[in-house]
Amino acid sequence: MYGHGAAGGTALLRLLNLTSPALPIGSFHFSQGLEDAVERRLVVDAATAGDWIAGLAAQSVGTLDLPMLLRLHSVWSDGAWTDKRPARAMRLSARLIAARETAELRAEDRHLGSALARVLIEHGIEEAKAWIGNVDASHAALFALAAVRWDICAQDAATGYLWSWCENQVLAAIKLVPLGQSAGQRLLGQLIERIPEIVETAAIIDDDDIGIASPMQGIASARHESQYSRLFRS
Repeated sequence: MYGHGAAGGTALLRLLNLTSPALPIGSFHFSQGLEDAVERRLVVDAATAGDWIAGLAAQSVGTLDLPMLLRLHSVWSDGAWTDKRPARAMRLSARLIAARETAELRAEDRHLGSALARVLIEHGIEEAKAWIGNVDASHAALFALAAVRWDICAQDAATGYLWSWCENQVLAAIKLVPLGQSAGQRLLGQLIERIPEIVETAAIIDDDDIGIASPMQGIASARHESQYSRLFRS
């Protein structure tokens, strides 16, 4: 159902651009509940940080974001439905945002989606204009659009998306726990080993099974909305 194959040449460089921490969309502003988890001593060291991040990668990003990203990639790629693609993509994106459990997480997704839309317009992707400021604009929807326009296959797009999410979470843990740089690199190495399996699982999830199983993140994000002192927006 979804494209496979290793990105090469310009497509690989575009994928690296799309997942770079230097991409001006502000993803480094968000901890996705990790800040509250550290505050309440649920995450206290590299081991617990690894458990928290890996758990969310598998049971939240891997069961919600990635399956939706793959479906969005398929929609943007479908030449038989050229005129219907924006509306179909918008419905999927709205479903993704509706699945977010807290106001913070929904606001984060909308921010990243609109910010990425602005970046894509600068790169000449005209379809992105309709997504700026749209309440249904999700990060995955614009990420998938960029991947299709830049000839990045679905599997590579999902892998890059999850890697970027993991990297941002590790960077947040380094600041919050705190962890040393070496500990952060070890943690990233452990996550790298799990990413391919999570992506493969995401590719075979049925529509009715798309969702999240991470109640502690929802609780942490809701608590973070009123946390007294914060480094991150979510």
